[in-house]
Amino acid sequence: MLKSILIKSGRIIDPASDRDEVADLLIVDGKISEIGQINSKDQNVEVYDAKGFVVTPGFIDIHCHLREPGEEYKETIATGTKSAAAGGFTTVCAMPNTNPPMDTKSVVDFVKNKALTEGVIRVLPIGCVTKNSHGKELSEMSELADAGVIGFSDDGKPVSDANLMRQALTYSAGLGLPIINHCEVPELADGASMNEGWIATRLGLKGMPNSAEEVMAARDISLSELTGGKVHLAHISTAGTLDMVREAKRRGINVTCEVTPHHLTLTDEAVLSIGDESTSFDPLTPNAYDTTAKVNPPLRNISDMSIMANGINDNTIDFIATDHAPHSSVDKICTFQEAAFGISVLETALGSVLSLYHNKKVELGTLIKKLTSDPASFLGSNLGTLKIGRTADVTVFDLDETWRVNSSLFFSKGKNTPLDGTSLTGRVKATFYGGEYVYRND
Repeated sequence: MLKSILIKSGRIIDPASDRDEVADLLIVDGKISEIGQINSKDQNVEVYDAKGFVVTPGFIDIHCHLREPGEEYKETIATGTKSAAAGGFTTVCAMPNTNPPMDTKSVVDFVKNKALTEGVIRVLPIGCVTKNSHGKELSEMSELADAGVIGFSDDGKPVSDANLMRQALTYSAGLGLPIINHCEVPELADGASMNEGWIATRLGLKGMPNSAEEVMAARDISLSELTGGKVHLAHISTAGTLDMVREAKRRGINVTCEVTPHHLTLTDEAVLSIGDESTSFDPLTPNAYDTTAKVNPPLRNISDMSIMANGINDNTIDFIATDHAPHSSVDKICTFQEAAFGISVLETALGSVLSLYHNKKVELGTLIKKLTSDPASFLGSNLGTLKIGRTADVTVFDLDETWRVNSSLFFSKGKNTPLDGTSLTGRVKATFYGGEYVYRND
């Protein structure tokens, strides 16, 4: 029997129930038991005072990298799930670009078993589209579906062969699972380190044009229309891609997309380092070539970044996903061209996206919806809600607490964030998974 917990006097926001009110929430035996004005004198009930805090369903991350098996020096399922819990996440979907990759039932089973024995939250695996993610031959997709994957992706490597992508979409349609593609034309992105623009030119780096993403996105949307398969566009970053998804949805094509906290809130100027107000004529500072801001797709210019909030508001963007990509210091303390792509995001995600609320760009309820009920709908699950009788995955956060990011204190092994040393407003105070504390910050 799990200990009952009474979360008192929090502002409960549950988009799936259209609920936004100050109330108490009672957890009994790992389930949501009651919501309202609750006065419990049972000494076996632990009280958590949430007055002044926001109480929501546990966040769901459809896109993260846990690195295990094979790259445990970057992250493990144990450290990654602790990091997720500290960020308010109770469910994460693990990308398959491990070593070996998740292209067989045995590797999927390994990840699931590791998550059960060493993880602190729910881990849902994503299987490979192609064998070894080499883009030459489809994986045993039916076997992977039976093993419990929630979709298929070669993330980090686009499925560049159009006919193979057509076959994957056709086959996956019968399985009722999405193909999650990293939209990038390899020939247009080859050798690029960051976004194409004046900053790349100033730094003498090859830039990646918007078309590298948009051409692939257009292809995938067309193939989805042809096959009826569900295509999900990972971490979109350009206004052109957003427009194509909006039009595709209007036409009834089975396409969804996500955006990351960093593509919502950062621009390619972060490569010059956060806080610099440089122009193309200013001398470079020692903070230039910040490899922690190297990510794929790259951080775009301010016009592309700004338009993403519109995609959140009009529901073109289905949900927010972190693309948490932890790396060791060896991967980042090197030249910009040699540095690995990726940002460690799980523990800063909430503070980042809440800047949209504090700057009056997106309503709070909309942001919570994009972190909870919308990704739950994508999964076709009963998660992402505080409805009575559902599993008690709950996140409590202080909407107005300002804190300074210190990556050395991350639970994640990945300390690679361009936000290190900056201030964010909005901080997770407690995370409950199945009615038990998995994180608490008093």
